[in-house]
Amino acid sequence: MVSKARNRNPLAPSVYLIRNAGKALPLVAVIVLAVLLIAGIVSMVNSIPYSIRTIYDYSRRHAGITPRGDPTLTPVLKEKVERESPVELGRVMTIRGTDTVIRSIVGKWPFVVLALSPSDIDYYLSQMNVSEISGAKPRDGEPEVIISDPVAKNLNLKLGSVLLGPEVDDGYSPKNVKVVGIAHTDKWLMLIPRSYHEKYHFPPIDALLVFAKDPAQQEQFDRWAKKAFNGERARVLIYDGLDKDTNEMFNILYSILNVVIGTLVVVITVMIGMLMNIYQSQRIQEFALLQALGYARSTLLRRVVLEAVLVVIGGWILGVGVAYGLLRMVKALLMDPQAFALNPLDRAAYLYTIPVPVAIMAAAIFTVWIHFKRFDPVGVVERRLV
Repeated sequence: MVSKARNRNPLAPSVYLIRNAGKALPLVAVIVLAVLLIAGIVSMVNSIPYSIRTIYDYSRRHAGITPRGDPTLTPVLKEKVERESPVELGRVMTIRGTDTVIRSIVGKWPFVVLALSPSDIDYYLSQMNVSEISGAKPRDGEPEVIISDPVAKNLNLKLGSVLLGPEVDDGYSPKNVKVVGIAHTDKWLMLIPRSYHEKYHFPPIDALLVFAKDPAQQEQFDRWAKKAFNGERARVLIYDGLDKDTNEMFNILYSILNVVIGTLVVVITVMIGMLMNIYQSQRIQEFALLQALGYARSTLLRRVVLEAVLVVIGGWILGVGVAYGLLRMVKALLMDPQAFALNPLDRAAYLYTIPVPVAIMAAAIFTVWIHFKRFDPVGVVERRLV
């Protein structure tokens, strides 16, 4: 039995689409695939700078100051920080460090193993939101290291694994430095005893790590330090500088991405336009009969445009849902086990898909308008009857 709603409005946009799902679904599927492809590409590209920000997020909590190779300047820099700081300081650490690498989806990235005194290790861990430690903290003077959960996943390390050593090309140390503790936190960190570093690593140059007492004031201190040491023989390492460098690094990549996405939108729009043309051409007799029965051309045109809106917007929404589901699967199965960063809710990835429905909608309306511009219902009906 036909519903009353359908009897009252036989030209409702959804009526034809439901009755002819076999013709409408291919159009929806093409839009879904286009949105999935664009969102997936953009999200994976965005995962590179997102990974950089995630890995080095620990630097939000402190500022690093190095004397650019002159060990005699470190006390001078420290004295200036303690005397002129615009905010109350929580701690000024005198540290050393050595290099190793971590893995990313685009290869190896440098990472510093901080060499701290036992009390500084305690303070550092407290500032990195460490909830618990599996194992122990490194003992003073011993070739031992504590790492965090992301580092353990990324480098496939466990308690007893060697992080640095004489046979480790990416992280040399005269002795095998073994993992004795894993800190449970989302921050990336590697900490060894300063006394071990002083005995076995060179050059003997100290740097500073400066913590504001109030984490909310760290950014204020960072801005002051950048300005205060500008032009001096000191290098200031802060999160804001990392963020700016990351944006500049990927400017060209995003320019290329824009060209790729633009080309993809044009290709998909042309393809959808051709499908729309075939789709509407198959309905010429339907339109002619309806107009011959007395339906105004504007009514038919409005109906077809609304059908196109339902197909395009529905396909886009479905495509966004499918893309989100697939990205969550990629994150869970591929990225998370190796501590790679991926955001399934990356807003930029979904914003990049908006030109698809807009361009397709424009092509659909133009196609419909062309069909109706010189439409002769009487001629079509006569040919059909003859």
